[in-house]
Amino acid sequence: MTTSRESFYLKPDWRLLFSHPAHFFSLGFGSGLMPKGPGTAGTLVAFPLYWLLAPLMNDYLFLLFLVLAFIVGISICDKTGRALGVPDHGGIVWDEIVAFMLVLFFTPAGIYWQILAFVLFRFFDIVKPQPIKYFDQNMHGGLGVMFDDLLAAGYALFCLAFIKSLIP
Repeated sequence: MTTSRESFYLKPDWRLLFSHPAHFFSLGFGSGLMPKGPGTAGTLVAFPLYWLLAPLMNDYLFLLFLVLAFIVGISICDKTGRALGVPDHGGIVWDEIVAFMLVLFFTPAGIYWQILAFVLFRFFDIVKPQPIKYFDQNMHGGLGVMFDDLLAAGYALFCLAFIKSLIP
């Protein structure tokens, strides 16, 4: 079994992207195919998706959508990871998309807050402080792929709440 560190050498391509709907979504509609920073590209995809979908739903429906996207993400990320031979391949970005849409849902209004949310989320997703690192290394399959980004979202939201509490 290969590790996520080896995923740099295994590159998904456009044929895989369109070979199954699971790959299309887990590879972030193609954003995960970016040669540099696929996780960042996937996170950026969350912005237009959030801006498009959130106004169409009430808060409860949007949160339900995110729960379903997380649950479906477990399966589609697992399927794509198996197809690539790397369970948490860097090109799999559905986890970033779903987790960051959750962050955007709870982020205070305004583009500056959203930019700060993006920076914080990417920081925690890349650096992986504990317990994110533990779960990234020890929880495998689709649930592991999705769960560590959910924790990064939690860290980002905690920091946003703390920063907001400092502003009168």
